[in-house]
Amino acid sequence: MTLAIDNALSFFQLSCGRWRSQRSVHHLLHRRAEAGGSLIVVEELSPSDQRLIELAQLHGQDPDGLVGGCWVRWSASMAWDKAGEDHTGESVIGLIPTDEHGREGILLRDLGYAEKAPASSRFCMDERDGLLLNTDYETMSVWERFAFAGPNIRVRSSTVEGLSNNASFCIETRCDDSSETRPGASTDAQANAMATPALSLLGW
Repeated sequence: MTLAIDNALSFFQLSCGRWRSQRSVHHLLHRRAEAGGSLIVVEELSPSDQRLIELAQLHGQDPDGLVGGCWVRWSASMAWDKAGEDHTGESVIGLIPTDEHGREGILLRDLGYAEKAPASSRFCMDERDGLLLNTDYETMSVWERFAFAGPNIRVRSSTVEGLSNNASFCIETRCDDSSETRPGASTDAQANAMATPALSLLGW
């Protein structure tokens, strides 16, 4: 089942909530696949939220162009992690459409995916209401597609080209609020949650 999604903001709103992600990364240089996963929390932010205003200013964009955004937190693990390696963090994301339908535009982040620095992406929605992102970093380029297979299942595919060359696929399932643990909870709670076998380093 697919959903009719009017624009990118609607896509973000549908993405709000808590998700468990199972991920497979294919490292082209090593010719090997790595499994992993994460717990992701996505919370909607209004265009007037001070975090979004500061994000737009950081990127030299007019805050009046914002239609909304979200705050994303994650706690992840990958099969090749070394002892003490940590994949937890958070990021603020803002949307600035460039067309009248809100299906194309600029996505702003205070923390990039492939490089840990502020990043901006070009986004557009395809004919199947999938969200496509293209992000150019200093050393690599990333192409991503997000799509809903239903209100509680989201799939993501990505390709990274540059110093790091890989392709990945994620299946993200909306969590049951009564039984899951949020990223950002106590250390013990996170440890219990991550005891589940390998779980996307980022929701976006």
